Order: sequence, then C-alpha cells, then structure tokens
Amino acid sequence: MNKIVREHYPVSKLPEELRPGSDPNAQVTVTIEQESTDSLQRPEHVMTLEEIFAARRPPFRTKEEIDADLRRQRDEWDD
Repeated sequence: MNKIVREHYPVSKLPEELRPGSDPNAQVTVTIEQESTDSLQRPEHVMTLEEIFAARRPPFRTKEEIDADLRRQRDEWDD
C-alpha cells in the first residue's frame, strides 16, 4: 500500500474543502494512503434494468388514478 506523509504543509495550499479551520497561515500534517483495490471491485451480481423494475413495490397507480387524486387534493385546497 502506498502512503505519502507531508509534515508542516501550509493550509493555504490545501483545497478549500480540506482546510481545517479559518487560519490560512497554519501548518498541518497531510497523510495520503492509497485504498486497496479490493474495495473497488465490481459486485458479483449487477442488477439489470428488468430486475430493478421487477423489484419495485406494488401497487402501481394508473394515470387516471393519479389525476383523480390530484383533483381531489385541489378541491380540498379550495374549501
């Protein structure tokens, strides 16, 4: 595993999202470690689109049912 350590590194050279506080004149120790490639491997089984759609939970509403529900809610707002 590769590892890089920089001691007394100026905070002002770090990207904004990595700066730990508001003092740009501070110095920090930066450690960078390469992640193992085991965590980057693809899963054993990648779901197809058909499997994803089949896994959806019913009930599925029709367009007409959705429209009726929206109309009912609008009518409630008018009251």
